[in-house]
Amino acid sequence: MTTKYEVTYIIKPDIDDEAKKAVVDKYDKVIADNGATMVESKDWGKRRFAYEINKYREGTYHIMTFTAEDAKAVDEFGRLSRIDNQVLRSMTVKLDK
Repeated sequence: MTTKYEVTYIIKPDIDDEAKKAVVDKYDKVIADNGATMVESKDWGKRRFAYEINKYREGTYHIMTFTAEDAKAVDEFGRLSRIDNQVLRSMTVKLDK
C-alpha cells in the first residue's frame, strides 16, 4: 500500500543560495533513491522562530510531499538530516490514514 508523507525541514539561514540548493537537491535525491515518488518539493522561505534553535533566531523552511510503499525513504532522510549540520530541525508527517 502506498502512503503519502510530508517532510518539513529547516535549513540554516546563513548559508548561500547555492549551498541551500545543494541541500535541497541532496534530500530530494535521497527520497527518490529510496523508492519514493516525489509529489512536491517547495521552498517556504525564511521565517522567524518562536524560540532559538542552536543559536539561530530564523531559518529557511523547505517542505517535501512524496508517496512511498514503505518507510525506507523516511528513515534514510531522518538518519541523514540528523547528522547534517546544515539542517536545524525536521518533522515528518504521515498524511494517509
